[in-house]
Amino acid sequence: MKRLLALTLLLTIFLTACGADAPSAPESKTLTIFAAASLTDAFIEIGAKFDAAHPGVTTTFNFAGSQTLRAQIEEGAPADVFASANAKEMDTLVADGFVTKGIPQIFLNNKLVVILPANNPAALEKLEDLANPGIKLTLTAEEVPVGKYSRQALEQMNASFGTDFKEKVLANVVSNENTVKQVVTKVQLGEADAGIVYISDAVAAPGLKSIEIPAELNVVAKYPIAPLMKSENADLAAKFVEYVLSPDGQATLAKWGFAPVK
Repeated sequence: MKRLLALTLLLTIFLTACGADAPSAPESKTLTIFAAASLTDAFIEIGAKFDAAHPGVTTTFNFAGSQTLRAQIEEGAPADVFASANAKEMDTLVADGFVTKGIPQIFLNNKLVVILPANNPAALEKLEDLANPGIKLTLTAEEVPVGKYSRQALEQMNASFGTDFKEKVLANVVSNENTVKQVVTKVQLGEADAGIVYISDAVAAPGLKSIEIPAELNVVAKYPIAPLMKSENADLAAKFVEYVLSPDGQATLAKWGFAPVK
């Protein structure tokens, strides 16, 4: 009996010692990224890689139009990082004290392309065809970055296709969507004959046809990214931005059709 008690005591001491030496599980943290809708596919992949390299971290995303995300942040929505499709929304957050001045960095460039349904029912072949009477065109609303870029590109096309080209094209618009992904969906469903989106969105929807917009008629979208001042995970937010700008992060962006800056 005494021997059994002694063995039990020794076993208890051994297990306690092992438990003391065993490494503790990493603290669980959630990193919240507010990102332009056009970043959906690339950032989901980047987030998975980031989490794999940081045990205990779960990266979550809120994808929407940059103007919507900026408004949500100003209204108090908790977020750690903001990635915008234009400078305007980021500059507003800097001016309003949500992002530290001088911190935002451009992390990619993007351009526009015209997308068409796979069966191309309107038989569109060139940019000039966007002005054909009766076609159904879908864009994002003008306050959405890609919607503004699309209208700027159409304005530039006036010099090549006639001074009223933009007016004729806009007369064919059947819907103004809140996000670029909604434009892609409309075209995929055949609810529109064409849409203007980012090249990255066309890469993410390989089943669609497209019409290229030449560089001289296109608009280059520059995307800034920055941690938010009120982030509860400031160090982790900075590391996420660093990873996006790293060779690995930039390679993932390039895979999804973006033009990396490094």
